[in-house]
Amino acid sequence: MHHITNYVTVNDCANITMCFGGAPVMADAVEEVEEMVAMASALVLNIGTLNRAQIDSMLMAGREANRNDVPIVLDPVGVGATAYRTKSAQALLDGLDVAVLKGNAGEIGVLAGTGGQVRGVDSVGISGDRRRVAERLAERRGCCVVMSGATDIVTDGKRTLLIDNGHEMMGRISGTGCMATSIVGSFVSVSEDHVIGAAAAMAAFGIVGERAAREGIGPGSFKCALFDEAAALTPVDVRDRAKFKVARE
Repeated sequence: MHHITNYVTVNDCANITMCFGGAPVMADAVEEVEEMVAMASALVLNIGTLNRAQIDSMLMAGREANRNDVPIVLDPVGVGATAYRTKSAQALLDGLDVAVLKGNAGEIGVLAGTGGQVRGVDSVGISGDRRRVAERLAERRGCCVVMSGATDIVTDGKRTLLIDNGHEMMGRISGTGCMATSIVGSFVSVSEDHVIGAAAAMAAFGIVGERAAREGIGPGSFKCALFDEAAALTPVDVRDRAKFKVARE
């Protein structure tokens, strides 16, 4: 799975992808992104530490992904915090056929035009009903939207699933949102149904977080446990522990 991602969490994203059985490549040079993505099963784009060269690489890789029917998962990290970040995210959405748009409530609210609030790269609020905002954006953009939160929302505008797995410790370390995006990419790469694939990915990572937090450990130990539990997770675990609710079908 090909990533063009941010340098804060790149190693975490590579490791969590491996724990879930994927083979990550973290390449952003314009000289090779087209070749790399043509061999990939999914392309993950994450603008957490964006710059002009990286956005150019993302557009180049994304166009090649579209030509080769490789699904694109876009994480518009921090969109709304600055005009440049918002403009870059909009350029990616307008220029590429994105399969899954995954962000927190503030980021999705900004892209939906409903007044999401972002400070730095963190969500601090959204105007309007979270589910309705996600559904309308999915319908308008023709993609699957994943809005992360205490309850994750996954929708294509017609079908909506709510996922209640997860643990508050996941919000106490950096990178869990980026890691979740990588997991969504892994699942979408082997699922023709992007809603089901993305929802299963969010549930699976939530279960991993629940298990990692069982011993009441601190943030550092929790992060290590997160990778251990991800590597140990089985399809039966997901089937038995996933907390799904169908909100719209």
